[in-house]
Amino acid sequence: MIDLHCHILPGIDDGAPDLETALEMARIAVDDGITVTACTPHIYPGLYENDGDGIRAAIVRLQMHLDEAGIPLRLVEGADVHLAPDLVAGLKSGRVPSLNGSRYFLFEPPHHVAPPRIEDSAFALLAAGYVPVVTHPERLSWIDTHYDVFKRLAHAGCWMQLTAGAVTGRFGGRVKKWTERMMDDGIVHLLATDAHNLGSRAPRLAEARDVAARRLGDEEAVHLVSTRPQGILDNLLPSQLPAPPAPTAVGAGTGGFWQRLFGTA
Repeated sequence: MIDLHCHILPGIDDGAPDLETALEMARIAVDDGITVTACTPHIYPGLYENDGDGIRAAIVRLQMHLDEAGIPLRLVEGADVHLAPDLVAGLKSGRVPSLNGSRYFLFEPPHHVAPPRIEDSAFALLAAGYVPVVTHPERLSWIDTHYDVFKRLAHAGCWMQLTAGAVTGRFGGRVKKWTERMMDDGIVHLLATDAHNLGSRAPRLAEARDVAARRLGDEEAVHLVSTRPQGILDNLLPSQLPAPPAPTAVGAGTGGFWQRLFGTA
């Protein structure tokens, strides 16, 4: 499995506080069946002033420690990114890391306030050639009153990433209800751990994969944690990857946008 959202880099945000914790998180991930982890610290102006150069340097250091400890986990770059006026420029320059240098990047909306014009901002990013991967929409408090926004974003070409712990019920019944609704509506593309620690937010994916398999089938569960994540690492177009199962033709996949934009499948 491939985990594309993990706060494993030590001492860089609210994730692993030190190297010892980071190494133990890596061991947990490997034991769970994860072979590749994207290091995705927050980039949040005024709180976590991370940038591409610092993140990449931290990855090199941690990968060296993993190799020395004999922990078979490969690290790739990324970031958990908030919307900012210069986001496209930051992605193009590398100041804001995308996932493994691909067209995909993690986009973290505010937890408690629906950002104005989020759909316009997302379309501008799509038009610039990037795919926003919306992180943990099921956990946002405003999904209760703005669920259709996420459906429209997914149908426009954004990807949706659910948290493994949300799928298994660790964030409570309300959040689990939204994970199930999104899966049933065919707008979920990825599962990831969003791991921050060794306890309640540890880097485990297998249990969530199995829950998804019971709801969506074994093939789709593999797509959620392996096929589509590998496609991101390979920088494939969304239309080159399996679309989520959808209840209607209207909700089927995201290929149409990319076919119109690039003229290719």
